[in-house]
Amino acid sequence: MLTLVAVGLTVFDLILLHHKKGIVVKRILPEKLSNGDDNPIELEIQNLFNFKTHLKLIDELPFQYQKRDFEINTEVKAEEKKKITYTLRPLERGEYHFGNLNTYISSPINFVAKRFQFGKDAMVPNYPSFLQLRKYMLMAFSNKLFEFGLKKIRRIGHTMEFEQIKDYVIGDDIRNINWKATAKRNQLMVNQYQDEKSQPIYNVIDKGRSMKMPFEGLSLLDYAVNSTLVISNVALYKQDKAGMFSFSRKVENRVAAERRPSQMNQILETLYNLNTDFAESDFARLYIDVKRNLNQRSLILLYTNFETLDALYRQLPYLQAIAKNHLLVVIFFENTELDKLTKKESSNTYEIFEKTIAEKFIYEKKLIVNELQKHGIQSILTSPEQLTINTINKYLEIKARGLI
Repeated sequence: MLTLVAVGLTVFDLILLHHKKGIVVKRILPEKLSNGDDNPIELEIQNLFNFKTHLKLIDELPFQYQKRDFEINTEVKAEEKKKITYTLRPLERGEYHFGNLNTYISSPINFVAKRFQFGKDAMVPNYPSFLQLRKYMLMAFSNKLFEFGLKKIRRIGHTMEFEQIKDYVIGDDIRNINWKATAKRNQLMVNQYQDEKSQPIYNVIDKGRSMKMPFEGLSLLDYAVNSTLVISNVALYKQDKAGMFSFSRKVENRVAAERRPSQMNQILETLYNLNTDFAESDFARLYIDVKRNLNQRSLILLYTNFETLDALYRQLPYLQAIAKNHLLVVIFFENTELDKLTKKESSNTYEIFEKTIAEKFIYEKKLIVNELQKHGIQSILTSPEQLTINTINKYLEIKARGLI
């Protein structure tokens, strides 16, 4: 009797699941993914049955995730439309290919499940972090940069780009008094100056093997790529000219510093294809290229990484030569894994040795900053996560102090 009941329910369940068209599931992908950020993927579900169904959704994610157990379980009421959103955090630039969206549905009886397949062979390119770019630009437009670590800098002196003549008020620099205008108006008038515009800002990215080091899933190169995109956008917003190039054994991926409307799109497309070549970076070639191609004094933000003083000393003569004609800022990275190691409590002699060596390497990074400063080269020592915010701080400081 139980067998007959089970067979009967199974047949009835099959008839229910094959009675109508079934169910429709649509995967809505963004036009492009943002590297290192949480990207929303939306699933639209429409239940065409006149009864509540249970769904098990198995999305075949791109191979970069190496995830084979991804599934979503949900219930949809009779003839209901429902949306489900999940997020993906890509860590490598390039093409991301999605496979089938496998959907297994079952009726309230739950004896049989029927499979539907949707959304076969979809591809989405993964670009540098444009979501981060939007976030910082939104803060810039709302004048809330300082709340996120972008400090206000007191102006030292002034630049020489004239803006207007205005009435003198208490606090204005008396050195800027315009005596001719004062004589005509019979009251004190002062010249007002503004930040110099259309200055070339170059982001230079080291593609050598030292930039392949990973932190929080992203390589140092990817952090530099994301920061380059944001800084270029901020520079254009500040009416400067933004450009970039990369180097390793040779200089390539060049985008000349301009202010044209298509500049950001060109920089984005260039950064999309940027990868390390696992070679030793040739700073001599970098110096020759800068001397030959950059005729106007420029702000050069150099993203690289020095782990030891010896590594710096090998490249220091070339950095000094570049800094003679340009304002050079060397940006390199803290090793956050060593920071974690120094904060652990040591329980044996081996761990004490490990902790001591880690502290030595951290101290050596600080010595690198002092060595660069001693030779008149500005630098930023930052954790990978704080790279963008610290680089924007330095750029705003340089603009405020009129160093370029």
